[in-house]
Amino acid sequence: MAAESPEGASSFQGVPHNLEAEQALLGALLLNNKTYESVAEFLRPEHFSHDIHGKIYTAMETLIGRGEVADPITLKAYFEGSEELVSVGGAGYLVDLAASVITLGPVEDYGRLIRDLYVRRQIIALGEEAVGHARTFTPEETAFQQVEVLETKLFELASTGVVQQGVIPFEKALISAIDMAEKAYKRDSHVSGITTGLVDVDRWTGGLHPSDLVILAGRPSMGKTALAMNIGYNSALAALKKTGGGGSVIFFSLEMSAEQLATRLLAQESGIPSDRIRRGEIKKENFATFVEVSRTLTRLPFLIDDTAALTVSALRTRARRAKRKYGVDLIIIDYLQLLSPPMNKRIDSRVQEISEITRALKALAKDLNVPILALSQLSRAVEQRDDKRPQLSDLRESGSIEQDADIVMFIYREEYYEARKEPSPQSDKHIEWQKRMAAVYNLADLIIAKQRHGPVGTLRLLYDCKMTKFSNYQEMGRIAAHG
Repeated sequence: MAAESPEGASSFQGVPHNLEAEQALLGALLLNNKTYESVAEFLRPEHFSHDIHGKIYTAMETLIGRGEVADPITLKAYFEGSEELVSVGGAGYLVDLAASVITLGPVEDYGRLIRDLYVRRQIIALGEEAVGHARTFTPEETAFQQVEVLETKLFELASTGVVQQGVIPFEKALISAIDMAEKAYKRDSHVSGITTGLVDVDRWTGGLHPSDLVILAGRPSMGKTALAMNIGYNSALAALKKTGGGGSVIFFSLEMSAEQLATRLLAQESGIPSDRIRRGEIKKENFATFVEVSRTLTRLPFLIDDTAALTVSALRTRARRAKRKYGVDLIIIDYLQLLSPPMNKRIDSRVQEISEITRALKALAKDLNVPILALSQLSRAVEQRDDKRPQLSDLRESGSIEQDADIVMFIYREEYYEARKEPSPQSDKHIEWQKRMAAVYNLADLIIAKQRHGPVGTLRLLYDCKMTKFSNYQEMGRIAAHG
């Protein structure tokens, strides 16, 4: 005996739905509560096309969750006095659902069909909503903002019903950790994450790990953008050459244009200063190298988004789109303080703004399961001290930057400060100054001030200011570690 369709079912004409599949699934669950486990992870009450079916499913979830039996009798008591159940035939409808079951076999298939039809209904609703919004002009909301809102809703819809990892046995977590260590062991560099291309940085961090938020901070002119570009380039090049530890990169540049960033990469890899490239002053003997480098760069899995004044929500939408379309493995943001918080949130202070932004970036890193390298400015307090080496307390509007970040690194170049102390060339102090300059020439310190997964310390790097390029410091004893 088949259960009759609920009243109001005719209103679903032309809309994707399958009342028979919903009835069959509910009937199977009423007959055998154990079959609930096969759909519990992905099926939600709102996925049902008819309200009463969703409410029956909710009632069953509640009873089964309490360890009680969910059948027509217990559900009749649950819905006692409910006009909703009366509208479809009362307790007799529950009996009919159980009696209409032919087999318990395809319960999971029914569940997935119900969810699929729900998604289709939502797509139709979103389309109609988008059309309505597009036809309505308001000065407060631009067309591009409407696109961002629609993309966000579509992404959320695409994630509907996705099984989250949830609670897992420790054995499974341990196997994953051992598998990661084994992969790192088999690589010559012993990098388990995305490589930075810098030997000492990879050795200390194991690379940039999925779901990690990494902060790279420094005062202006320390080379933050240059180091971030170097890391992104090294990662993309390793992916291109399939040497291990590489990954495709998206670089969100809120300060520099895509052309400026591309010129920097051309300069650092060709050895031709960027100002000469911009002026077209390329010597004939360097032209072949320039062309070869250009060909390599065009094949890199490296994306640049140089949109200024991005909001966090817009960045999230673009990052998700890039992840779906290009399989992005590393996100770089230059820089954090240029991002705007979500427009629909009231923010009372700049510290609260930065806190909202860092929390959103950490959530995005976990959501996409990729590392995010975000650059950050430091406060002017650094300049007031004799020792200009950055500290965690120097993070501008620090709020939750230190708290949310998995790694905090500072870039410091003593050469920059020493160059501004030059005494008069005719003075006796000038020779001493030249010696100090020679000792710090083209050197930079990368200070790892916080690392959840490893040690803190100071690593030395080489920095070619003309080429804006960081590279490995090759001398023995190159790490001056502490902590």
